[in-house]
Amino acid sequence: MPKAITGGNARTVRRAGTTGGLQGADGRLASLDLIRGVAVLGILAINIAGFSGPSLGTFTPDFPAPAGLPDEAAWAFGFLFFEGKMRALFAILFGAGLALQCERMDRSGDDGDVIQVRRLAWLMVFGTLHYLLLWWGDILFVYGCCGIAVLFVRRLPCAVLLGLAAGVIVTATAIDLWSALPLAGAEEAVQLGNASLAQQTQVLARLDLYQANAQAQASLYHSGFIDIAMSKLRHDPFWLFTMTGHAWSEILPLMLLGVVLLRSGFFHGEWPPLGMKWLRLGATTLGLALTALVLAWAWPRQFPPIAMTMLLGKGLWPAHLLTALGYAAILVSAAPRLSESRIGMRLVAAGRVAFSNYIGTSLLMCALFYGWGADLFGQPGPLDRWAFVFIGWIAMLAWSRPWLIRYRRGPLELLWRSLSLRKRLKNGLIPTA
Repeated sequence: MPKAITGGNARTVRRAGTTGGLQGADGRLASLDLIRGVAVLGILAINIAGFSGPSLGTFTPDFPAPAGLPDEAAWAFGFLFFEGKMRALFAILFGAGLALQCERMDRSGDDGDVIQVRRLAWLMVFGTLHYLLLWWGDILFVYGCCGIAVLFVRRLPCAVLLGLAAGVIVTATAIDLWSALPLAGAEEAVQLGNASLAQQTQVLARLDLYQANAQAQASLYHSGFIDIAMSKLRHDPFWLFTMTGHAWSEILPLMLLGVVLLRSGFFHGEWPPLGMKWLRLGATTLGLALTALVLAWAWPRQFPPIAMTMLLGKGLWPAHLLTALGYAAILVSAAPRLSESRIGMRLVAAGRVAFSNYIGTSLLMCALFYGWGADLFGQPGPLDRWAFVFIGWIAMLAWSRPWLIRYRRGPLELLWRSLSLRKRLKNGLIPTA
């Protein structure tokens, strides 16, 4: 049997004393919490388009109507620095966190896999409720499914995990691009004025579908809470399975990478300085440069929706991965000092209660944009949306640290852990001498 994370591969156990203060007395890694805090804030910068509607606004600022230069610039800023990068960070962290928890349970004599299956099953339940009661863009269900898959292979050697991850993402990308490129090419031909009649028909049919979806979303999300939930149950009860079918081939490889990074000591600050420097400078620069090249192609074309959907579906994963790794290396290197600063402590706290922040953000944004709240759906453009992003950031940073000064876990973290362990846990801080 391959070595588990414990035993011969457990660098995180053997070298716990050489982590430069990254690991706290409670066993938590400040680097993981810091990155998770940045990611949970950063993901809102992209999700805001899905909250404010229509959903295609996540892929292009010029739909359903052309946007002005300020709106395009605001959208391009998010595309360059946040789009795909925060999602990649989240998935990598989830894989690393899953491996770390299994390692701790294995060392304590518990069956880490069984407990994690329960934990992930409850995450899927939370994700289902999140989708039905709040937001269509839930990721918890997908993470639960992919997390269970990680448990089956987590004991494999790192080289095998990396090969499996690469095989999945490369194969899925090839299949997706092979199926999507003809229509994207037809869209480009229409813009250049040399499309055939068949190409024009195909493109117009897809754009009509986008328009119909946008109108249906506007009608739905201007309605009340019960109407929205019942519509999801009646018309799209299996949406989360559809999302999982689309997203698993991106999320699972990133989770496997997270397992490998944890084993290698990356999050403990144990990587060679040269390797960390290359990721901080080289990976970040290369990832952003690749994104900028796509931006330079798409902006003059007013971000064509068919091509942008293809690119953001799978086509840009190398740029997203490189930038996410660069961001992670920057934060790991900065963690010993940054986590002791005021803003760093608030970011770490936001990461420790990331589950509560994720659901809380959905509740806040749905209350702002849906018909049962302020009913702003479809009104703010890409530039105006940044005001709502800042509101969400301020809220997350404001409550997380004061809460953790009094309690060990966030409210939803406590509920999730209690359900997973099948017992009611106390949440007060343990007094110290």
